[in-house]
Amino acid sequence: MKKTGSWADYEKRLNRVTAYIHDHLDDDIDLNKLAEIACLSPYHWHRIYQAMRGETPAAAVKRLRLHRAAGYLAQTSMPIEEIADKSGYPNLQSFTRIFSSVYGMPPAQYRKNGSHTQFQSQDSQGNDAMYNVAIKNLPAIKAVTVSHVGSYMEIGKAFDTLYGWLGARNLINNGMRSIGIFLDDPTAVPEEKLRSRAGIVADETLPIEPPLEYAQVAAGPYAVLRHKGPYADMRAAYRWLYGEWLPQSGQEAADAPVFEEYLNSPRDTAPTELMTDIFLPLR
Repeated sequence: MKKTGSWADYEKRLNRVTAYIHDHLDDDIDLNKLAEIACLSPYHWHRIYQAMRGETPAAAVKRLRLHRAAGYLAQTSMPIEEIADKSGYPNLQSFTRIFSSVYGMPPAQYRKNGSHTQFQSQDSQGNDAMYNVAIKNLPAIKAVTVSHVGSYMEIGKAFDTLYGWLGARNLINNGMRSIGIFLDDPTAVPEEKLRSRAGIVADETLPIEPPLEYAQVAAGPYAVLRHKGPYADMRAAYRWLYGEWLPQSGQEAADAPVFEEYLNSPRDTAPTELMTDIFLPLR
């Protein structure tokens, strides 16, 4: 019991660090400051964070900033120099070098030719050939989740809380399925009010406590689109699925939320190799 309590205490400390990182990506993040937030020795806290989170604090800051930068490139017309500055890089050259090493191409080329551009409107025959959508009948899925309110691009904050809680209790296993449940239409609801849930598939025998709670994905037919590439590119995939595939398919969307299943992890997978299944519920 003492050991469990001790791990839970570490988890609470690191959750404070995770929240601070997510909320201060625009700022100069001092790693020693993070140690203070965690109330841990600056000599050892990097090892503690890596052991419990699977990456160093510096790697987490870099990954989250570049994830957000990719979103700006794919979804906005923000100047690349401004994106570099908001991402904490002193000049455009440094940002270009680091972004290229992670995303496989310079920022300007990513904006023009990244995987999000694959879902631009084409003739229906070309779309059907390039983007296979499978229709699958799913059983009801029970999940342990953490709620998130705000940009869907920032749901990683809730996943960090979820996996931190599970890790502190030695409940993470290799076969664990990660899903994101998205409750609102981002074209109709202000970004700051969007509701979503970060979850893992689990039955109700798993003992949980706040902020974790159970949620259920309804059984039924789903259109399933597999997306390969950065999460920032997925908005274009959704536009194609709703705007091109659905009207031509003869199917009708059901009154239930869309969800995603993440087939690998951004902590140990290059953004260009991330695999995500998008599940659109059908009537």
